[in-house]
Amino acid sequence: MNAKSAISKEIFAPHDERMLGAVQVKRRTKKKIPFLATGGQGEYLTYICLSVTCFSVCSVTNKKPAQASITKVKQFEGSTSFVRRTQWMLEQLRQVNGIDPNRDSPEFDLLFENAFDQWVANTASEKCTFFQILHHTCQRYLTDKKPEFINCQSKIMGGNSILHSAADSVTSAVQKASQALNERGERLGRAEEKTEELKNSAQQFAETAHKVRFR
Repeated sequence: MNAKSAISKEIFAPHDERMLGAVQVKRRTKKKIPFLATGGQGEYLTYICLSVTCFSVCSVTNKKPAQASITKVKQFEGSTSFVRRTQWMLEQLRQVNGIDPNRDSPEFDLLFENAFDQWVANTASEKCTFFQILHHTCQRYLTDKKPEFINCQSKIMGGNSILHSAADSVTSAVQKASQALNERGERLGRAEEKTEELKNSAQQFAETAHKVRFR
């Protein structure tokens, strides 16, 4: 099981949350940490995770709307488990900065109501995938106060995103299947016409032969 699958199972599933996406990150700038005499907890890996939860209410017919959130998850050196750290509701996200709209770049910033973090993703493609999911989730779950996406490549905002590509692939497959069926139908139609022509020719030949025989 890879790290992201493990995070989904260990951190989110027990709380009836569904993880939509995650990106492994490192800080682009060192965060100032007060001196601790006992020292820190050692090295760790950091993941920024996007999840959604649907809370039921005391009614058999109604449910509260799904709530999306962004959670910082860490895995400390020497441990196989993950630890949930800071969590923000998606409504608290104010700005997503892709840093450079002209090239694939792993750097990005997230601005919340009460926090600002500068990150470097493990890879540029991992960042791009996370941004596409994040943008789609914001459009789906936020009715107002949507965060601003700046300095992002066009494929993140739509057009060539993985979500649109998947939809395009399905549409293309359906169109190809439909075209194949139409072509098959046309071939069957032509075959039926040819069979009918042969049948008529055979019948005419039989009638002519019969007339010649009994003259």
